[in-house]
Amino acid sequence: MPQGNFAAKGERMFVPLTFGAALLMMVTSTVCWGSWANTYKLTRNYRFELFYWDYALGIVLTSLVLALTLGSTPHSSASFLNNLRSADGSNIALALVGGAIFNIANLLLVAGIELAGLAIAFPLSIGIALVVGVVMSYGLQPKGSPALLAAGVALAIAAVVLIGKAYGQLPSSGRAVSRKSIVICIVSGVLMGSFAPFVTRALTAGHALSPYSISVFFTAGALLCCLVVNVYLMRRPLSGEPVGFAGYFSARPSYHTLGLLGGAVWGLGTVFNFVAASLTGVAISYAIGQAAPMVAALWGVFVWKEFAGANMKAKAYLAAMFVSYVLALTAISYAYQAA
Repeated sequence: MPQGNFAAKGERMFVPLTFGAALLMMVTSTVCWGSWANTYKLTRNYRFELFYWDYALGIVLTSLVLALTLGSTPHSSASFLNNLRSADGSNIALALVGGAIFNIANLLLVAGIELAGLAIAFPLSIGIALVVGVVMSYGLQPKGSPALLAAGVALAIAAVVLIGKAYGQLPSSGRAVSRKSIVICIVSGVLMGSFAPFVTRALTAGHALSPYSISVFFTAGALLCCLVVNVYLMRRPLSGEPVGFAGYFSARPSYHTLGLLGGAVWGLGTVFNFVAASLTGVAISYAIGQAAPMVAALWGVFVWKEFAGANMKAKAYLAAMFVSYVLALTAISYAYQAA
């Protein structure tokens, strides 16, 4: 990577100066967002509500470590600690609320997958999230060509739908889909898209937060939200039987390690996405980051062998999905460069 692609605002803060560098960070965020769930797959008969406590702690610790290293410089107002002193309290509140909204959306998405399956939950929830997040973020921070950005989002949504079609061809995918599961997926999608405008405002309004500062408060908001929402879901789960904290404390140490690792992977992707957004705008970085289901599908194909023995129609849907994603990435990249 050429040294000139990244530089410091002040001295050492790690931020992209070129779109190529920002694109690398955004693609990294996509990989992270599409990969963290593998850590949960490595647990056996462990409830997601319990796994989520370590996961939420992991995202906070990761964002804090990155803010105190890559996001810090002694003599710059943009440094993490200096930025905290100068930023508007309203922007801190926006970042906290954005994190809480994401957390609820993520928990509902997992419940939607359990109730309706990947074939329904992914296209419905992530498709809605893409449209809501990009449209609302672009309205607040209009960076990039709207026509090319819209084309990129449409292609990304097509890719998500094709993922659902591919999973729908698997023999084990057939299940009754209730109205409750559809509602959960829709609410998850709306909320998943709604956190992006909060990040946009916190990054641009008044005495703004730096992307590293936003990451810290965003993940802190997610963790604080768990104290209410995850406790409620443990007592009244949307799927399965109620679960208590005894299961968390009796879990294998490796399960706690996997939870922290999953949070670290997702946290790294989040920080990189927000840092890239400081150059490209949140609408573009969010659109690329939300292509994470494509990465998850790659894990499913090559590692978890979910499509072993799948029919030709499933494989055709997968091939079309990857083509749509590459075209979406290309269109969104040109959307920034054409501005």
